[in-house]
Amino acid sequence: MVCCVFASLPQAAAARNIAFNTGRDARCHSLPTAPAALGQPAFFSRLRIQMDILRRHRRTKIIATLGPASSSPEMILQLFHAGVDMFRLNFSHGSHEDHAARIQMVRAAEKQTGRPIGILADVQGPKLRVGTFQAGRVQLQTGQQFTLDLNRAPGDASRVCLPHPEIIAAAQIGSTLLLDDGKLRLRVLRVHDDKLLTEVIVGGVLSERKGVNVPDVILPIPVLTEKDRADLDFVLPLGIDYIGLSFVQQAKDVLEAKEIAAGRALTMVKLEKPQGMDNLEEIMDVTDSVMVARGDLGVELPPEEIPVAQKRIIRAAQQRGKPVIVATQMLESMISSPAPTRAEASDVATAVFDGADVVMLSAESAAGQYPCEAVNMMDRIITRVERDEDWRTELDAKRPQPEKTSPDAIAAAAVQVAHTINAKAIVALTESGATALRVAREKPDCHVIGLTTNQSVARRLSIVWGVHAVITEAAHTMTEAVENAMKIATLEGFAQKGEEIVVVAGVPFGQAGTTNALRVARL
Repeated sequence: MVCCVFASLPQAAAARNIAFNTGRDARCHSLPTAPAALGQPAFFSRLRIQMDILRRHRRTKIIATLGPASSSPEMILQLFHAGVDMFRLNFSHGSHEDHAARIQMVRAAEKQTGRPIGILADVQGPKLRVGTFQAGRVQLQTGQQFTLDLNRAPGDASRVCLPHPEIIAAAQIGSTLLLDDGKLRLRVLRVHDDKLLTEVIVGGVLSERKGVNVPDVILPIPVLTEKDRADLDFVLPLGIDYIGLSFVQQAKDVLEAKEIAAGRALTMVKLEKPQGMDNLEEIMDVTDSVMVARGDLGVELPPEEIPVAQKRIIRAAQQRGKPVIVATQMLESMISSPAPTRAEASDVATAVFDGADVVMLSAESAAGQYPCEAVNMMDRIITRVERDEDWRTELDAKRPQPEKTSPDAIAAAAVQVAHTINAKAIVALTESGATALRVAREKPDCHVIGLTTNQSVARRLSIVWGVHAVITEAAHTMTEAVENAMKIATLEGFAQKGEEIVVVAGVPFGQAGTTNALRVARL
């Protein structure tokens, strides 16, 4: 008998073994703290009650950002139960000690629930800002001339320090500079070695240390700053799953991060600049996942371009079978309100209809007054959309053609077979996660169970559309693999006796990238 176990989760393993050996319908990952409780009569009923909480019935996943409003063990556990699949650490804020403590709390929640939970470390990237002002702020009038220079002296209404010689070197006459998240707009009139003379196109109040965006210039600056490298040196050994890369402009930016990660984490490109959109295909070929980061992208692109860019990014990710996340201002009003606006609910729904793998909360969960309510609302919107007939129709219409490889052909065949026989689940045995990704790319109309022996792979699959990851012991033959798949499908609540599942695997076992076998099994 091949039993499913959770690495480093002995009580969850014990529960599964009891379920296998007794035939009882025990399907919970959140177990009593005392081992003796496993023998109590009420144990199995508690397992059944909690199963619906710990098994997501929706396909689209949720990322929530941790911050001051969500940095206690109790709150993190509540957010997970409300629907969070991965937690984001924002390295633009907080100390290393803060982030280390949050990682420990997430891993404690993971151990308590028995479910793999992903962690995204989102590094700050190159933040470009103006210097200081003598009075703290100035009023810029539309039509006036204004100088940005390398002089560190406090500025006034005629000039301010721009401590980024790269911008001055790359700017050209006619280049646009956006200040304070695009509230002010300048046009370059003249370029000197140490300064830019500009005209104020859109005026307003400019405070010190406000951000600078240069939408129409590729800046010769590394995507990873010294701060980012120090942050990665600190956080990579702690066991994160994805690195969020800010302001990516070219494919080489991603390759640099991959070299630093050295396989310890996957990359998640945040598309925030028009140059990144210009190089989208090349960037998508090398990254592991992508985020539609509509905050800064919305500063550098006109508002009417953002929905088009979002759909283009989602299509590019779907074609390659790579997770795509839609982020920023999804439920913004829930920072201070217990309910979203109708437009925000529609925004989340649109991302789900488009086939995004994940939708993300930022300040709503990090600093808002209603973090759990925001997660719960997002979960409710996703669940409602995925019950709609048009959702399924749209996904089927957008399904990309499989690539001309054996693994892709097997994945596409598995989805077709599962649909034809009304299988309750496709079970993908995956060493690296690639098999589960291939199956998920096809957007099957049944759930996908990703079985892996690797805890890191299970955590990385937490943001893959429709995949329920389970850590299991290795199978040595296809017969063992199918037997194990049937037991886990039953135990996890996906199928019952007499129903069928489809099993996809690679033979010989234990080798990544060898998806070549498909079996149909009746429980």
